[in-house]
Amino acid sequence: MSEFDGTVAIVTGGASGIGLATAKALAAAGSAVAVLDLNPEGLPEQLTGFVADVSDRSSVEAAVAAVGERFGRIDILINNAGISAVGAVDETDDDEWLRVLNINVVGMARVSSAALPWLRTSPSAAIVNLCSVAALNGMPRRAAYGASKGAVLALTYSMATDHVAEGIRVNCVSPGTVATPFVDRMVAKFDDPVAERAALDARQATGRMVTPEEVAAAIVYLASPLSASTTGTALVVDGGITTLRVRPPQSGN
Repeated sequence: MSEFDGTVAIVTGGASGIGLATAKALAAAGSAVAVLDLNPEGLPEQLTGFVADVSDRSSVEAAVAAVGERFGRIDILINNAGISAVGAVDETDDDEWLRVLNINVVGMARVSSAALPWLRTSPSAAIVNLCSVAALNGMPRRAAYGASKGAVLALTYSMATDHVAEGIRVNCVSPGTVATPFVDRMVAKFDDPVAERAALDARQATGRMVTPEEVAAAIVYLASPLSASTTGTALVVDGGITTLRVRPPQSGN
């Protein structure tokens, strides 16, 4: 028996990258997993896909209602859906700002709002938001993305405060740079994608990007009913970006 047996989890943006790794990990732990995605086709058979656009409230509400009707309960919400953005403030127009904030921040609020009536009836309700080390570290040419993740961090703390008395835990995971299709799309926007990818590997103290499975393990920990006293926490999985200052190897050593 697993602590996840009998639970139902929603993972937004769960058709690829961190979301897919998380959905698979939750399913392996015993949860019934609903993937909300723009294109939830081709999922492993242990996952159930639902079409949803987190930028559209009616789409979100319809998808969450369909999950509740299908499974009869919702216990866990993983707010993973998000988009990248490359550019300093003078390289980012108003439409891009609105697009990034609408999906990365307001999208989380939409899904959480739709799921709350179900979560309030769960004996082990948990929400885990996908944040980023960009929330607390200045990353070059990530103005809109970093601002959105700073908002996610603040949103997590606010939600944790608002819903702790209802028995709903809210936490977030802050990954470093993760080797996903999300990053592939971002890197492709640079003049020299190969050099940019090498730089992304190198800025982790571990010398490589984080894997989706490593982030998924952190998410599963925070979502677990065994973590009942963990709320309002940002768990960093960043290969040492935030706190380590490793000296480069000296020639001849």
